[in-house]
Amino acid sequence: MLIKFSGVAVLVMFAAVMSIGGIKSLKSVTDQRPNVLLIMSDDHAMQAISAYGHPISQMATTPNIDRLAHEGVLFENNFCANAICGPSRATILTGLHSHANGFMKNDGTKFDGHQPTLANILQKEGYQTAVIGKWHLNTAPQGFDYYKILNDQGEYNNPDFITKDTIVQEMGYVTELITKFTKKWLHNRDEDKPFFLMMQHKAPHRNWVPAPQYYRLFENTIFPVPDNYFDQYEGRQAAQGQEMNIYRDAYEGHDLKMVSGVGSDSLLYDRWPHVFMGRMTPAEKMDFFEAYSQRNDDYYLTERTDKQKAEWKLQRYLQDYLACVRSVDDSVGDIYQYLEDHGLLDNTIVIYTSDQGFFLGEHGWFDKRWMYEESFRMPLMIRHPDHLTGKRIEQLTQNIDFAPTILEMAGVASPKPMHGLSLMPLIAQDTESQNQWRSSLYYHFYEFPGFHSVQAHHGVRTDRYKLIHFYQTNEWEMFDLEKDPTEMNNIYNNESYHHQRAQLQQELDRLVGEYQVPDHLMQ
Repeated sequence: MLIKFSGVAVLVMFAAVMSIGGIKSLKSVTDQRPNVLLIMSDDHAMQAISAYGHPISQMATTPNIDRLAHEGVLFENNFCANAICGPSRATILTGLHSHANGFMKNDGTKFDGHQPTLANILQKEGYQTAVIGKWHLNTAPQGFDYYKILNDQGEYNNPDFITKDTIVQEMGYVTELITKFTKKWLHNRDEDKPFFLMMQHKAPHRNWVPAPQYYRLFENTIFPVPDNYFDQYEGRQAAQGQEMNIYRDAYEGHDLKMVSGVGSDSLLYDRWPHVFMGRMTPAEKMDFFEAYSQRNDDYYLTERTDKQKAEWKLQRYLQDYLACVRSVDDSVGDIYQYLEDHGLLDNTIVIYTSDQGFFLGEHGWFDKRWMYEESFRMPLMIRHPDHLTGKRIEQLTQNIDFAPTILEMAGVASPKPMHGLSLMPLIAQDTESQNQWRSSLYYHFYEFPGFHSVQAHHGVRTDRYKLIHFYQTNEWEMFDLEKDPTEMNNIYNNESYHHQRAQLQQELDRLVGEYQVPDHLMQ
C-alpha cells in the first residue's frame, strides 16, 4: 500500500514504520525519497530576475530561472537574516540566526560544520551529499560526501578549486565550470541513494566579469536610472558614512573595467590585479580589451558633466552585472535540461536562491549589508514535483526557513532548536498555516568596522513597517513601506507614527528575546 503514495508521503510513512517496528531496510520504498538540488547564486538581486517583474529585469530576462517560478512557487517576500555572503550561507545550512550558528562576519571566522547542518543531517539519513562552487566559510565542508569548492571568493577566469585531496586551477569561466562539474557529479553519483546537492555560483558577485561571449551583450542597452540614484541620505545618518557608492567608491579598473586612456590596455587604478587580469591568459586579455575598447575610448572622447559620468558608471556596472546573470540563467537551463534528459525531474526538488539581495544603483549603491529592501530581500523559488502550481507566496519568509523546509521535504525531523519554519505548509497552500504565519522578521548585521563602512544594526520588519536600530551610535530609522517603498523618509521622530513605533520597538524586543540574542552583541 505504501508505494501508492507520492515520494514524500512514502518517506513519512516509512519513517513511522521504522520507528515502530525497527525495520532496517526497505529499498523499494526508501528509493522514493526526493532528491534536492539547491542552486544558489551570489548577490543576485530580485530586480535582476524577470519573474519578479522589475523594469531592469524586463530588459535582461532570465527565462530559465523564471521557469522554476512558473512551474513551482515564487516567494514574493523572502528575506535574509544578515546580508553578507558567509553568514547567509551559514544560516541556510543551520536554520539559525548568525549569533546562534557562530558565523556573524566575513572576518576570517571559521564555520563550525560539526553543528547540525542540512548536509550532515541528510548524510546520516542516507542521502548522498555534495557541494560544488562557492563555499566561503573558511573550513572544509562537513557532512558532504563530495565537494569541489572555490578557493575563498573564487575568481571568474581560470579559478582554483579545492577538493578533499587537491587544489587545482581549472581553465575556463567560473559559471560554466561549476555547471560542468555539477553535471559530472550527477552522472557519477550513487543512483541507489537520493541526493542533496548544492550548486553554488560565484556570479554575479563583484567584480562582475562576464563570460567572453557576453562581454558585449548589453553594450548598447541603456538601463533605467533609479529615482534615488543621487540620494543625499537626509535623515539617515548611517547611510551618509557608507563607502559603496557606484560613482564615488567603485574601483574604476577592477569594478568598472575602465582603462587609463584612449587605446589603453591597462586597467585604471587596478587595486587587485592578481584576482582579475592575473587569472587571464594573454589571449583572454586581448579578447577582453578588444570587447571593451570602443566603450572605454568613448568615455574619454566624449565630454560629460559629473552627473553624466556618474550615470555612465551606473550603465557600465549594470551591463556587466546583468551579463554575469545571463550565464547563471544559462546554467540553470543547462542543469534543468540534464535533469529532464536523465529522468530525474519528476523526483527532484529544485530550489533557486541567492545568499542575499543587492543594490543595482538604488541610493547610488552597489553591494548589500543594509536592512534596506534591496539587500534585505533575497529571491526564492521552489519547484516541487508534487506541487506544480505557479503560485506566488506573499507571506514573510526568511533564509532561516530553508533548512527546516528541506528537511521536511526529505521526511526528516528538524533538530531543536531551529529558528526557522518549514515553508511546506505555504507551498501546499494550507489555509490554516497561511493564516497563522509569522507577522515579523528579525535582521542583524554585525560587520563594523568593515568593508564599505556599513554601521552595525538590527531591526524588525512587518508587512508594512520597518524599524532599524544602529546601536553603536544609538540612531533609529523607521519607514512606512506602503507610502515610502524606496525608504527615503525616516519617520522615527514623526509623532503621527508614535503608536506604530511603540509596537515595532516592542516587537523588536520580543524577537531579540525569542532568538536569545546576547546583550553584548548589541553594543
